[in-house]
Amino acid sequence: MLYIFDLGNVIVDIDFRRVLGAWSDFSRIPLAELQKSFVMGETFHRHERGEISDEEFASQLCHEMSLPLSYEQFTTGWQAIFVALRPEVIDIMNRLREQGHRVVVLSNTNRLHTTYWPEQYPEIQSAADRIWLSQDMGMRKPEPGIYQKVLKEEGFSAEQTLFFDDNADNINGAEACGITSILVTDNRTIPDWFARQ
Repeated sequence: MLYIFDLGNVIVDIDFRRVLGAWSDFSRIPLAELQKSFVMGETFHRHERGEISDEEFASQLCHEMSLPLSYEQFTTGWQAIFVALRPEVIDIMNRLREQGHRVVVLSNTNRLHTTYWPEQYPEIQSAADRIWLSQDMGMRKPEPGIYQKVLKEEGFSAEQTLFFDDNADNINGAEACGITSILVTDNRTIPDWFARQ
């Protein structure tokens, strides 16, 4: 079997409020205002596909949100998204590999974040056979091509694959490709699912 795990709020707890909180501290703009102006729109998606650089992303997002931040302040806030590893999921990934299954990570992410989490959480790299990142693939979930590429490169059919993600759109995208998918709603979803198998 091929097991595909998303990264944020699946293997690692993330919280966008921490990002906005840091930017609010730096800019002195009230958090409520930033929460209204922050949108995961086209700039965000282009960054995740690797179509724009980190610097362009920071500049465009600051412009869209009227945020007077230096690049350093922007990136410090951007990395504040990471909260903590979910060790119970790492244990499951390691166990699946010991049982002979293929275990990969498929994440919508960006270069800025990959300068941070691999060093911060080396356990992720150790627990996965391969890490697939949207910015390297030029595609992002839930685009069908991203799932099809992973299946093709990994050499598994959709029927031989199980996918865990915390985003309903990504789940629907994978299911449209024939992949059995589990929506992760909290840190008990994955351990409880495996306990029932």
